[in-house]
Amino acid sequence: MTIIPTIHLNGTGYDTLYEEYNAAYGAVKKAIDAMYDTTCNGRDYYVQGGSAYYRARDERQAAIDKLSKVKDYLAEVLMGIIDQKPDRDRL
Repeated sequence: MTIIPTIHLNGTGYDTLYEEYNAAYGAVKKAIDAMYDTTCNGRDYYVQGGSAYYRARDERQAAIDKLSKVKDYLAEVLMGIIDQKPDRDRL
């Protein structure tokens, strides 16, 4: 279970927390999109041996998976912050 920052008078305000976590979420999402846009072509690896492309492809996917876990964490924290929005019921 992810620990969510608690919004209270002595802590960081809702707007700051929301903006910071939302920016981080957007940056990680952009990084994931950029990783998917990178070329992973077998012709770039065949000179390294028959399995090099498959290893490179798996490594790339592992990196994307790590970024996806970070994105999921940020989304969970962001939703927890949103749940604490002051005057939320007036929307």
